[in-house]
Amino acid sequence: LRIVIPAVSRTALDEAGRALGDALVGQGLSDEIEYENKEGGSGTGGLAWYVQKYSADPNAFFMGDSNLVGALALQKPAVDLSKVKPVARLISDYPVVVVAAASPIKTINELVERLRSNARQTPMAIGAVGGADHMFAGLLAKAAGARPEDAVYLPFARNFELVDAVMGGKTAAGVSSYSTFAAELAGGKLRALGVSSKKAAYGVKSVREQGLDVDLTNWRAVFTGAGVPAARQAEMVEAVKASLAYELWKKTLKQSYWEQSWMSGADLGNFIDFDVKTTQLMVQLLKLKA
Repeated sequence: LRIVIPAVSRTALDEAGRALGDALVGQGLSDEIEYENKEGGSGTGGLAWYVQKYSADPNAFFMGDSNLVGALALQKPAVDLSKVKPVARLISDYPVVVVAAASPIKTINELVERLRSNARQTPMAIGAVGGADHMFAGLLAKAAGARPEDAVYLPFARNFELVDAVMGGKTAAGVSSYSTFAAELAGGKLRALGVSSKKAAYGVKSVREQGLDVDLTNWRAVFTGAGVPAARQAEMVEAVKASLAYELWKKTLKQSYWEQSWMSGADLGNFIDFDVKTTQLMVQLLKLKA
């Protein structure tokens, strides 16, 4: 099997794709996995590459996530998710808002007040442009009552760069998956202000519980080519489902602070269609730019 990952190595999507490959091999469902990392355009370049080269390949998977959906909404390229078929949603997690340990900002509401009073001087570090981090940061700015065009988002392709920007005081706060900040939070170098889930997660209160009407989920899924026969797609669903019983997969979930959130079939197709439409509306509402 081949797994195409539209992201650089050592990102969450890359780690998820490689963990899936390990699980497929570990459960005896594949003899060997080849990985292709195709970065560019926050994932849109990798999608176009996959569609061009592997659309009818019965042995090629494509990894996608909510970050890709956001990038597609921002960039509006010719190739979108209608050109691939969803196999299974695998995992979900939730962006968390952090500040440096020495930051004068002590609560999520203090951050919101700063965004309200001077958004241009309150930059937020994020991961992929158009991704879950970007969306959640934008929703925080909107909840603050700040003008969307005044909010400042500084994107970083690699997690360590994002972390360094927050710890070094280059930004007022950082927004990314909990795993991005886990080591620094545990070491006391960063402080978590809130998480995007509806209720507390990772031992952190949700921003909704702290009075802000905001929540958001980041998901990751595996797709196949639109030209792959339905019978083969069904085999792929069963293989992926069986692979998730692999012990190393379960260990990776725990280590990465991911929640398993299996979905397949018509439910998954409807879920992705809804997320695509919702994300397009959010991009317009928040006036996000590529």
